[in-house]
Amino acid sequence: MTFIAKPKVAHPSLPKNSLGLTRRDYEGALSTLCAGCGHDSITAAIVEASWALALEPQNVVKLSGIGCSSKTTAYFVSGGHGFNSVHGRMPSIAMGANAANRSLTYIGVSGDGDTLSIGLGQFCHAIRRNLNMLYIIENNGVYGLTKGQFSASADVGTRAKKGETNF
Repeated sequence: MTFIAKPKVAHPSLPKNSLGLTRRDYEGALSTLCAGCGHDSITAAIVEASWALALEPQNVVKLSGIGCSSKTTAYFVSGGHGFNSVHGRMPSIAMGANAANRSLTYIGVSGDGDTLSIGLGQFCHAIRRNLNMLYIIENNGVYGLTKGQFSASADVGTRAKKGETNF
């Protein structure tokens, strides 16, 4: 497998936040997601918000489950801490991390299949406990890694690539 490092070009006129960091300081690795995937737009929004809020990268914890969305955490705040959990169990990991250190900023990124199918019970308990974290569900209506199998959030009547209809 070939690894190409993302170039770090820091132009002196790039705007800086109150910590003296540029948006580039909040970026992560180069995306390997499919062209046109909406996950990269979500990553860009996280980078922008992290910069605007002047989050200290070393105080950010990025958590994810399994699926295409789990790759997202590699693409923002490279100076933060990261953890990929098993399928549907990211909220439990977040609860444990929160119990250990409430002073950190927790960002959880999970897909619709990971959260709303196998992880629904975990997700409900995270809400019930009012967990101190930003929980982003990247909802595309399919399990992307299985090439388009409908997820629990797929709209009724949606047609898949191969022609089947979601009932």
